[in-house]
Amino acid sequence: MTNKPRDATTPFFKVGKEQTDAIVAMQNELLKTYEQASCDWMARVKSEMDLWSKLTGKLMATRSIPEALESYQNCVAQRMQMAAEDGRRLLEECQKITQKSLSNGWSIGSS
Repeated sequence: MTNKPRDATTPFFKVGKEQTDAIVAMQNELLKTYEQASCDWMARVKSEMDLWSKLTGKLMATRSIPEALESYQNCVAQRMQMAAEDGRRLLEECQKITQKSLSNGWSIGSS
């Protein structure tokens, strides 16, 4: 039996190249998903800072304790709504990443 060197036209190398290309494409898709999530979360952090900055301005302009309490109550209500949206966003992002990973042939627990 002779050991012939394989060249790039051999089916074995073709399959390997196809798999490598598929993995690189999947990694690029995941990277884009991560980048978008990062941009979304940075915008979310900015909105959080804006919320508390507005509260500070409102509290400085208040003339009574009931007015201050109302401002604070409104701010906390907005913050709770934002927290619920954060949970939904996080779940959606995790689902996107999982779907992209699994749709490209990766399975959890595979070796």
